[in-house]
Amino acid sequence: MKKAILTIAIAVMGLSAAFAQDTTKRMRRPMPKMTAEQRAERVTERMEKQLSLTADQKAKIYAIELDNAKKMEAWKSADQGDVKGKMKERKAEMDAQKAKVDAVLTADQKTKLDAFRAEAKEKGEKMRKGLGERGRKAKPPVVSDPPAQG
Repeated sequence: MKKAILTIAIAVMGLSAAFAQDTTKRMRRPMPKMTAEQRAERVTERMEKQLSLTADQKAKIYAIELDNAKKMEAWKSADQGDVKGKMKERKAEMDAQKAKVDAVLTADQKTKLDAFRAEAKEKGEKMRKGLGERGRKAKPPVVSDPPAQG
């Protein structure tokens, strides 16, 4: 009887140790390589769904987004020497692109788009806040109660 209990206990401990150490990492699904045209088409389609664009507005926004996507490809493939200077330049280009899109939209569409932008910004900040050092999720500190002495 003791041998059976001992065998079962060893088996349980071995299995629990085997399952506790999962060394397989989840593979991130790679982002599909899209051309500038595909990227611009995707953004335009999303905006058309969200904002109910007219055909004229859709054509104008597609042109703006295509120009933006081409600039982004050129920026990514360029030498990354002066990163801070290039980030300021890219930020200025993004602001100009937003102004061009806003010029095409009606007042109601602008308010909807501003709401979507604010929501996306909030999600991005929440995601960045959730990441700790070196891109890992921040773990709460371990708080232990030391035993009372005396």
